[in-house]
Amino acid sequence: MKFSRLILTALLVAMTASVVNAQVVRRKDADKAKDKKSGTQVTERQQSFYEVKEPSDADLQWMKVIYRQLDLTKGKNPALYYPEEPNEDGQSLFFIIMRLLANNEIKAYEYLDGREMFTDEFQIKVGEMLDRFHILYSNAKGSTEKNPKYSIEDADIPGNEILSYYIIEKWEFDTRSNSMKARVEAICPVLHRQDEFGGEAIRYPMFWVKLNEIRPHMAQQYVFTDDDNNLQRYNLDDFFKLNMYSGEIYKVKNLRNLSLRQQFPDEEAYKHAQDSIEARLRMFDKNLWVPSREELLAQKGDKAEDGEEATEGTEETEATKEKAKEEKKSVRTTKRGSSKSDSGNKKAPKVKNRTKSSGGSSGATRSVRNRKRK
Repeated sequence: MKFSRLILTALLVAMTASVVNAQVVRRKDADKAKDKKSGTQVTERQQSFYEVKEPSDADLQWMKVIYRQLDLTKGKNPALYYPEEPNEDGQSLFFIIMRLLANNEIKAYEYLDGREMFTDEFQIKVGEMLDRFHILYSNAKGSTEKNPKYSIEDADIPGNEILSYYIIEKWEFDTRSNSMKARVEAICPVLHRQDEFGGEAIRYPMFWVKLNEIRPHMAQQYVFTDDDNNLQRYNLDDFFKLNMYSGEIYKVKNLRNLSLRQQFPDEEAYKHAQDSIEARLRMFDKNLWVPSREELLAQKGDKAEDGEEATEGTEETEATKEKAKEEKKSVRTTKRGSSKSDSGNKKAPKVKNRTKSSGGSSGATRSVRNRKRK
């Protein structure tokens, strides 16, 4: 009897443990599915690992704040747009941002057109932003007044209307590492929406998000960067960290807060200003250092090649000049020879001997001198 009771007790304990384990597994699977949909599942350690620390003011000697516009239809930028809706390949950058905002995991700030202030004073309220851009939502479970959370269906997120982004790019020369670095500080999704009458779409900058806050979430989303290679080798964090995007400069931070279009209304001058800014940014780091021995030898080799080409060109020009001189001399000598031969062949003109007639002929005339003598 005692033995059978022990067996029954053991069986009951095993069954209870299996039920508990099954519940735990189901709960973990549900949490994973929820985290996969919302794009979360990031610990504080991961957050600190992906965060790019700003250099201190003591280490900075030079800085340039650049505003760029990323067109999601050009270059490698479509990696930020697709897929339009979440699928087995993942979700786009805008879906990640909207999920994080809906779950109140990140902060967003007002778009102030060049006067951006990432402080609590200019932090936006997500519900008001959703109402402003007519995005349908409902209050999520566990939402409170101090910690509001929202539930948004995938079909209600206007990911197909986000056709461009604005980014704030900082170019900094750090004396600690003696290098020039470019990092993206913040990103702003731009909504391209047509009005009721159609026509050209109007751009609506929505809000600014600091890139450091969403880096861990972007690192979990791998994207296609090349149509010829279907292997997803880079994630969204690599995309910005490695400056794989392409965007035109539309503004440089200045005292008057003017865009390049306001400073240079002419299209040619506007393009020239963009190109000159790009060239100065690219050449700033190179102009700081004395070239190495290998670079000097390479430069001398290039100059020597240029010199050889130049000497070959000068030799060719001198040879052509000498040839032209010889041709001129030959022409002159031939002319002189021909003139001498012509003069030898020509007969001398006959000179008529005028003899004084003894008799006075009617045709003869006397000079005045002869007249006086007589």
